Amino acid sequence: MKPELIQFVSTIREMYNTQDFIPLHEPRFSAREKELIADCIDSTFVSSVGKFVDQFEQQIAAYTGAKYAIATVNGTSALHVSLLLAGVEKETEVITQSLSFIATCNAISYCNAAPVFVDVDKSTLGLSPDSLKNFLETHAELKDGQCFNKQTQKRISACVPMHTFGHVCKIDQIKTICDQWNIPLVEDAAESLGSLYQGQHAGTFGLLSAVSFNGNKIITAGGGGVILTNDETLAKQAKHMTTTAKVPHKWAFNHDMIGFNYRMPNLNAALLCAQLERLDGFIKNKRDTAKQYQAFCNKNQLDFISEPEHAQSNYWLNAVLLENKTEQESFLEYANEQGVMTRPVWTLLSELPMFKVCFAMPLDNSTWLADRLVNIPSSVRV
Repeated sequence: MKPELIQFVSTIREMYNTQDFIPLHEPRFSAREKELIADCIDSTFVSSVGKFVDQFEQQIAAYTGAKYAIATVNGTSALHVSLLLAGVEKETEVITQSLSFIATCNAISYCNAAPVFVDVDKSTLGLSPDSLKNFLETHAELKDGQCFNKQTQKRISACVPMHTFGHVCKIDQIKTICDQWNIPLVEDAAESLGSLYQGQHAGTFGLLSAVSFNGNKIITAGGGGVILTNDETLAKQAKHMTTTAKVPHKWAFNHDMIGFNYRMPNLNAALLCAQLERLDGFIKNKRDTAKQYQAFCNKNQLDFISEPEHAQSNYWLNAVLLENKTEQESFLEYANEQGVMTRPVWTLLSELPMFKVCFAMPLDNSTWLADRLVNIPSSVRV
């Protein structure tokens, strides 16, 4: 293995100033989180009703610039409901990227729809507008104002780009293409809280979006998610669907549709209210870490993944690109043996057994990245 990669592991240890195991991304908590959790416990409202759920929804909407926010139990449930509200139905197709976490395709599958995989851009790690346009011009047609796959005759019910590791994809170009083809745009913004594109927050370009607060995200409640939208009607429907579709009443239990128990507990929301107060500081810290990584990589001829053009990334997970799969595997083995956690990108979704049968455009960039990318420790440094 190259000496500079061995030195890179030592540099990571120096940056985090510890000889202990260095995880990929761990949460940071303070007395404020304990204070608000104690407040929630004392109120006895620890489940889906309580002041912190309302407070968090208001605060996260204000932070992102979305008009409405609906808190959910996790990011996957937020994406599932977002897809349903966008019109994703049984036997339809959803365009997305193969380079993504399994939750993206799980949510599509929960709707009994099938993913269609297009490639990503190397510069953003997110869905490629060129690949999307190529797919639509080659394989799609408009009939009665709706987009259909000419080969399968299935309606294309949504497009789901994912902002990988907090780097915003070319979402403006993707939105333009989706508008031209009358395809609802639903953003998988699970990893991009605090990331901007042309000054606008990720997750506010599409009809709806889903954000995650899993234990490894930039802020966390151990779990949790949120649906963002600027559409009042969709926001009300999202709140209704995620709270078991219960018709408001002082005592009667009436439900007017099949709903989901996807509501965020007040206890989790209390933790997130405290975490949200620290988000700007977290992002500043993580962007400084990214600068230090980039400086080392520039000096040692390593390829660091930096924020795309016109974007400001939260640098949720930092990543480097190595020369080939052999070097990738060698570095992963060495770093983890040294107690510095590193990992490759997810197995491409199109290669998983349940999605191998799904249509896929040429995925040259996705495959190239999967053979070279390594995530490196990205926790907020104390």
